[in-house]
Amino acid sequence: MFGTHDLWLFILSSLLLNITPGPDTALVVARSTQMGLRGGVAAAFGVTGGIMVHITAAAVGLSALIAASATAFSIVKYIGAAYLIYIGLRLMLARHAAATDDAPQSAMLPLRSVFWQGFFSNALNPKVAIFFLAFLPQFVANDAPSKALAFLYLGLIFSIGATAWSLIVAFATAHAASRLKATRRFQRFIDGAIGAMFVALGVKLALVQR
Repeated sequence: MFGTHDLWLFILSSLLLNITPGPDTALVVARSTQMGLRGGVAAAFGVTGGIMVHITAAAVGLSALIAASATAFSIVKYIGAAYLIYIGLRLMLARHAAATDDAPQSAMLPLRSVFWQGFFSNALNPKVAIFFLAFLPQFVANDAPSKALAFLYLGLIFSIGATAWSLIVAFATAHAASRLKATRRFQRFIDGAIGAMFVALGVKLALVQR
């Protein structure tokens, strides 16, 4: 359909890729623990928005430009790394603020800010752009009437699966945190641990070679 082939294999591969832990899952877990289901859902839809940026870029050829140009790759890479480190530091600072304030700072974060965190943490990662550029063409037929349409079709399927998985993670994490009656100490631990992980991911991304 739409110039694709082996759709069942694409769906299976997408499922396995989506359930593999990464920064997107970590952000959904962090916000679900801190802010409940609404925070997790906002982060999940933000991640989906970032995925759609990469899918659209792959369809129109921007991902190919990033892959081919060392300068473009480096620019996006360093911006993305800086943003991941920024998110990590925000989480770690929220951990210390929660120790003295009556309410955790992370719980006061507007949902739109959580959405944009998910969006930019994904959209500014050039490794994701190159991944889609390498992954999607394997399921596009050589005689596809419109390769851009085929890219968008596969991307929509991938993003639906990614969103569904992120929402499952958000619900499960929020439910578990509620059942555990997450204490401020537990929330500070989550803030610190995931914040440190985001800083490490940012540093790793900054050091990656094309």
